[in-house]
Amino acid sequence: MSPTTDPQLADELVDAVRTFVIKEVLPVASDFEHADEYPHDLVEAMKGLGLMGCMIPPEYGGFGLDAVTYSRIIEELSAGWMSLSGVLNTHTMVATLLKLHGTDKQKSNWLPRMATGEIRGALSLSEPDAGSDTAALRCKATPDGSEYILNGTKMWVTNGVRAGLVALAAKAPEGITCFMVEKEPGETFGGISVSKTIPKLGYKGIETVEMSYNDHRIPAEWVLGGPDAGLGKGRQQILGGLELGRVNIASRAVGVARAAFEAAISYAQQREAFGVPIAKHQAIQFKLADMATRVASARALLHMSATAKDRGEHMTQFSAMTKLLASETAMWVTTQAIQILGGYGYVKEYAVERLFRDAKVTEIYEGTSEIQRIVIARELYSR
Repeated sequence: MSPTTDPQLADELVDAVRTFVIKEVLPVASDFEHADEYPHDLVEAMKGLGLMGCMIPPEYGGFGLDAVTYSRIIEELSAGWMSLSGVLNTHTMVATLLKLHGTDKQKSNWLPRMATGEIRGALSLSEPDAGSDTAALRCKATPDGSEYILNGTKMWVTNGVRAGLVALAAKAPEGITCFMVEKEPGETFGGISVSKTIPKLGYKGIETVEMSYNDHRIPAEWVLGGPDAGLGKGRQQILGGLELGRVNIASRAVGVARAAFEAAISYAQQREAFGVPIAKHQAIQFKLADMATRVASARALLHMSATAKDRGEHMTQFSAMTKLLASETAMWVTTQAIQILGGYGYVKEYAVERLFRDAKVTEIYEGTSEIQRIVIARELYSR
């Protein structure tokens, strides 16, 4: 069971993030996004706020936040620019894997440096021919004395270039195993190389890369949980970590949907047609009412899901429902926002076209909407 964050601390952190977004993110988000430029100064500011350690226990230098407070922070970041939440998500998932499954030595070695942002985390699961189907992974870890030799290619690695620690899923003789691979930031390190930077429809300004491992050697003690306990346990460990990832994606989706709704209702009250603001027309009022209701519904389910995680409850079905509802809400709400803004919604001058493009990826990352429905149905049958 996760500790409950002090309500005053939670509100102060969320307020600090909201202020950061208003003052530092919103004025530059579109420029960074359209240039597809990495926001170095904004990430440094996030480090200064302590966000890299938000879910890391206090004994390792973090805030040790509960999932509810974490979801609120991600919503605020995403309402400003969703890419910033991507910087934080995989980092936090790696820290959570260490917190839940790492040996004492692994925790003391990596978590304090992750809490300050000295090293960044990246999660490396998907491959060119294996996404949600984790059983189809081909990346291999071959034992060689006190080491493992890694060979294979990984896709969609967020933070891959700048990461100092990669949670890598690979096939060992005992089965899929999670290896904590420490490296230096950069496009090459030992047998690790960034083989391709992947251009995207949206979610820009943040590195998404293909990484190749070519006879890269690592110590056996980097098996998550240690070689005695962790071999063959990687699939369960990582899929458990994806529950937090789904909370993160749902929080992003709620933030994006909220921002699109706020942009639409503001525009509707200023734009006039036939002598009155378009907000006076029933067709627009119905759209805004439905948008507000769907955003509120997605946020309510999100907070229920995050609360269940904090209580230590089985939440596979809950997290899948939350991610499904929130992501599809974001896609629907951003589409309606563009419709309300009309031609202005389709141009880069207004943020809603960026929000629309960012919303789409929330239906794909951390398991597509189709995968979420499969997970939900499977959980329903199991009951």
